[in-house]
Amino acid sequence: MMEFLKKATEWVLDKEEEAAKNCRIDLNDLQKQIDLIKNKRDAMQKECEENLSELEHILRRLEVIKAKEESCKR
Repeated sequence: MMEFLKKATEWVLDKEEEAAKNCRIDLNDLQKQIDLIKNKRDAMQKECEENLSELEHILRRLEVIKAKEESCKR
């Protein structure tokens, strides 16, 4: 499904690029699209950073637990 969406998006972008070459693009609409994509990118980046932070926290806790268990075997 994602591959189909990627191809469809590329097709639309190709058509918009052709229209731009012929000066048939509404710059206000294009700017709205750019702003929308930037906002989505920023939101996804924030979410990814939060998820990575949580995974790092879990990893540190697991390393502490592992170290405690390894000290029992000595």
